Amino acid sequence: MIMNSFNDILKAAKHSGARRIVIPSPAREDIDVLSRAAASGLVIPRFIGETKSLKAIVGKSPLFPAGAEIISADDPQDALNLAIEQLKKGETDILMQGGINPQVLLDTLQDKSTGLKTSRTISYVSLFQHFSKDKLMLVTDTFCNNFPHVAEKQGILENALNLARTLGMEAPKVAVLAAIEQVNPAIASTLDAAILSKMSDRGQFGKATVEGPLDIDCAVSRAAAERKGLHSIVTGDVDIYVVPEIDTGYLFAESLAFFGKMRSAGVVLGTSSPVIINLPFISADDKAVEIALACLMCRKGKNHG
Repeated sequence: MIMNSFNDILKAAKHSGARRIVIPSPAREDIDVLSRAAASGLVIPRFIGETKSLKAIVGKSPLFPAGAEIISADDPQDALNLAIEQLKKGETDILMQGGINPQVLLDTLQDKSTGLKTSRTISYVSLFQHFSKDKLMLVTDTFCNNFPHVAEKQGILENALNLARTLGMEAPKVAVLAAIEQVNPAIASTLDAAILSKMSDRGQFGKATVEGPLDIDCAVSRAAAERKGLHSIVTGDVDIYVVPEIDTGYLFAESLAFFGKMRSAGVVLGTSSPVIINLPFISADDKAVEIALACLMCRKGKNHG
């Protein structure tokens, strides 16, 4: 069954059973969010950090969940290392950023020996509940890869397709964005988009239909696309937007959240376990959706390479 809303995601995750989530150096807001998620039956939290500080935060939180654990670590890096070690051992299922610096987190995740790196490209998928249609849409990569080359974009797209199919999209429609809708050898993003589109034509992405290059007006409006001579089932009905680089991706995601007023969630994929990071435009309520999303990826086994 296809999931068309954040409420659908929450309901599906609750039926899948509680997952174990580990949080290094959590702040008070992390504990509150996870306490609500635990009360809903989504997760069983494990907090790692300086014990005295954690107990002080817990003492101020009436929401601290029964069954949650506190494990001692001397500093944030030690807490992160211990969290990753527990994930690798299968003691926990999901990693949440907590108080770790985002660049430190990404660097640690990417480390082949000590992180959660697999054979897949690590990427971030932003998920939005469309403001006018009964559907969800994905935008990627909006955080992890600054200037991905075409092989990395293939991995970014494959991660998004895995998530889309977990959400019930059996034949996702993908727009690979660029500045213009024509292939121009002077604009690398148009070449990358054309390659991904041709790979789709050859069946390399399964039932997905990948169209590109597309500029934003052709992607969102079938009338605009047809006026420019483009005829595709993707235009005007996009499930996944693949952006050319980080500036476009992050600004696009922020614009949808701030100007478009769309609800937003997201998850890091391509790691051996799902990872939830802290982005400033995601509300506390939608943090629960991120947790539910990560739980679904655990259930489906879609996250690892």
